[in-house]
Amino acid sequence: MSGWQAQVERRFGEVAAEPPPLPGSGETRRRWAALADLGEEDLSLARLAEGHFDALAILAELDGPAPPPGSRWAVWAAKPDALTIDGGLISGTRPFCSGAWTCTHALVTVGSDLYAVEPGEPVPGTWPATGMAASDSLDMRFDGVPGEYVGPYVDRPGFHHGGVGVAAVWYGGARGTARKLLGATGPHALAHLGAVDVLLRSARSALDAAADEIDADPLDHRKQAALRALRVRSLVADASAQVMDRVGRALGAGPLAHDEAHGRRVADLTVYLRQHHAERDLAALGERVNGRDW
Repeated sequence: MSGWQAQVERRFGEVAAEPPPLPGSGETRRRWAALADLGEEDLSLARLAEGHFDALAILAELDGPAPPPGSRWAVWAAKPDALTIDGGLISGTRPFCSGAWTCTHALVTVGSDLYAVEPGEPVPGTWPATGMAASDSLDMRFDGVPGEYVGPYVDRPGFHHGGVGVAAVWYGGARGTARKLLGATGPHALAHLGAVDVLLRSARSALDAAADEIDADPLDHRKQAALRALRVRSLVADASAQVMDRVGRALGAGPLAHDEAHGRRVADLTVYLRQHHAERDLAALGERVNGRDW
């Protein structure tokens, strides 16, 4: 483990002990701000923290088991059919398990249902990524691990609220990337800085509006949570990608070659944004708004 990865693990322990307000608590803006700040600090750290905070929110929403003191949680939901359950015992191999070595507990999906588990066995060598390297996102092998049923994964308002929380992390990563442009000189660099300002302000406004709407209707009686999440995630993902592009065009290869933290942030954000499903999510959004009038 590198010194940087050890630092991420240490910071995760510190951050996990002080979770932000729950979504829909009346302080969702403060939750998004905390996630954005972590995204700006380090995206691998933010990925671990976001998973932990999301798991705590899910347990609270579904009246799940109380997290033990000092525990660090994850939500591992990639490829729902990768795991099976028989007699309360979970088996199979789940990819992309962020915090594979560092988390003490996890919520895993089996089909459409969530179960609370203690981690299985990480599969060494299954996360050779450069971007998000310290997110510790290995495959996890479960061989008859006891699982406690918690509730549905997707069919609940908090699923969509949590999706907006991920967008807050993207925004924080983009904001950190954009700081390289502050103090820029020359008309081209200043033009890119102006464009970046518009992109970040638009993303922040969308996140703030979503937070207020969630606080006004935390249980989604108006049935807007899924549509809101698709809109905000698509807007923030696109804005973040444009920020990276404009910073690169304004500054050239120099910062990527000579500033380790900046280069890592760009690599991390490139990988993290792929958690957005791009055209698939846009198609889902289009299906929901088709026939409507703005």
